[in-house]
Amino acid sequence: MARILVADDEEGVRSFLAEALEFEGHSVTTAADGEEAARLLAKQGVDLLLTDLRMPGLDGLSLLRKVKEEQPDVEVVVLTAVGTVESAVAAMKAGAFDYLLKPVGSPAELRLTVARALERRALLNWKTEARQSTSEVELSWGAAAMSPVVEALRKVAPTQATVLLVGESGTGKEVTARALHQWSERAEGPFVAVNCAALTETLLESELFGHEKGAFTGAVAQRRGRIELAQGGTFFLDEVGELKAELQAKLLRVLQERRFERVGGTRTLEADVRWVAATNRDLKGMMARGEFREDLYHRLAVFPIRLPSLRERREDLRPLAELLLRRIGEELGRPGLRLSPEAVARLEGFSWPGNVRELRNALERAAILADGPVVEPRHLWLDPTGASAPVDAPAPEGTRLPSLTLEELERRAIEQAIADEAGNRKRAAQRLGIGLRTLYDKLRRYETPE
Repeated sequence: MARILVADDEEGVRSFLAEALEFEGHSVTTAADGEEAARLLAKQGVDLLLTDLRMPGLDGLSLLRKVKEEQPDVEVVVLTAVGTVESAVAAMKAGAFDYLLKPVGSPAELRLTVARALERRALLNWKTEARQSTSEVELSWGAAAMSPVVEALRKVAPTQATVLLVGESGTGKEVTARALHQWSERAEGPFVAVNCAALTETLLESELFGHEKGAFTGAVAQRRGRIELAQGGTFFLDEVGELKAELQAKLLRVLQERRFERVGGTRTLEADVRWVAATNRDLKGMMARGEFREDLYHRLAVFPIRLPSLRERREDLRPLAELLLRRIGEELGRPGLRLSPEAVARLEGFSWPGNVRELRNALERAAILADGPVVEPRHLWLDPTGASAPVDAPAPEGTRLPSLTLEELERRAIEQAIADEAGNRKRAAQRLGIGLRTLYDKLRRYETPE
């Protein structure tokens, strides 16, 4: 998640913006005016600045110019009142990514604008990142189940064929899509991903195709869509099985004609992208029930590849766990973390219903619990239902978990984590190894007091 600085002289606005962004898991710092924001920027790096234009002393436009002069890689989104759109236009000419009208319509609008700004920051750095990560991509360490997968990926990568990745949740579909991109002739182009399950139908259409000014309420300026941003590169459509019928039809047209229009627009744009889609759903079963278009399926499944689950690739488990633990240690500021032989044996004896994602969560929790550089079996909480064990009572090695439902196990783990962190939800989420947004979702679902 990103480091964001919010500068606004209204305390209520600052709190609203900070809470909405922290809900997404971002690390947010606030400043009451431009001078305080400038001092914070001089002390700490941020990925994005969200600033009001009108503040006493150093105003938002001056702050923007200062940031662009001293830290040009920081993205800036400005806030402006309805009657001062001209100031927002001036800010965009000075280098701001976008602007939001005050009062901000909804947390969703704010999060979407911030997500787009952060994506642009990533796209501006994609060449360097691609060069660094190309040598790091490792899809397998010799597992027999992965050999035909890697071979197929290597063969299809240099072509322009549309690839459909199918597999259980957590099997590494986005990592695989990035490998395809890096091994392709489009490796020098951008890699852009959209999760179809993360946005409403209306927002998703705008995200995919972009929109023209005035296309709908709140469309105060023209915006390029993700497909347009991916020109010359790879477009990854994750959770494609979640697309509603109307969007399925529109996507089919783009795949067939390689052209599209922005929402509310009439100008036809080229879709020069390599398509990679992914799903954990049974698309053939959905077709039989009339939930997924057969013609779209055949357009997406030109080259289908099934990614095996982690339990099917046991030979990969140890080197993958060591790689993940090494990265986790670097993130936590504790390089050199390693697994004991007994911990490796316990990992290898587990079924991993949540696949690689669950493995990483288990290792992150273990890294937090381990006092020294070695992760032991007692630090690993492995539950065959996929729920976390209570923070203060990890199950002893070899013992069976009580006969509880998944919901009850999860509820107890959340309640215990929040209690141990004195009600701090952000630290509770970190302790559980889940994102802050996921924690909020579970709190609402289980009606656990926040």
